[in-house]
Amino acid sequence: MAEDPDTPRPYDRWKRLLDVVGALLVLVLGAPLMALVALVVLIAHGRPVLFRHKRPGLHGELFEMVKFRTMRHPDPDRGLVTDAQRLTPVGRWLRASSLDELPEFWNVLRGEMSVVGPRPHLVQYLDLYSPEQARRHDVRPGITGLAQVRGRNALEWQAKFAHDVEYVDRRSLLLDLKIVLATVWVVVSRQGISAPGAATWHEFTGNPPSVAEADPAYRR
Repeated sequence: MAEDPDTPRPYDRWKRLLDVVGALLVLVLGAPLMALVALVVLIAHGRPVLFRHKRPGLHGELFEMVKFRTMRHPDPDRGLVTDAQRLTPVGRWLRASSLDELPEFWNVLRGEMSVVGPRPHLVQYLDLYSPEQARRHDVRPGITGLAQVRGRNALEWQAKFAHDVEYVDRRSLLLDLKIVLATVWVVVSRQGISAPGAATWHEFTGNPPSVAEADPAYRR
């Protein structure tokens, strides 16, 4: 009988142990770099240095994700409204190098995220997923994942979700190692940093009718 991809696996326990060890190594060995980045952010953007935002995690439960701040505060009087207007040169550099993601290893240590898994998206997207797409929450969200090494923000939403669910179905130590190694190349080559025509990414506003027709369990 085929294994149910949504049930816990022995690797899931080992994965958590590897996450803790990996997060501790990054947080300890990377502390000087993180301190330097924090200083740069403080000078460029002021306080707070960290961006904190509620995101859905395992089983859709909310947690507070932390990143280095890459944008100025919204200020309509100064014309700072859209992502493109608020994103600073320092912020672009942090996103291009993925250094803004380093504080997320604290989320990994706390058990809210994994090193590898589907990226945690916005809370308001939860009601827009089809049941198949919502399976992305059957595992902890990750700092990197299949979608990140197969196009990152340059992917269309449907492709991102397909890669996320594929990871849920195929998750294994070997796949995680491949994703981590591929992530190094993606970061170095600066692939897919932003969606075409957007400063960061295009907002997900829901599935097209074709998705609903293909998934009878889909409910808006």
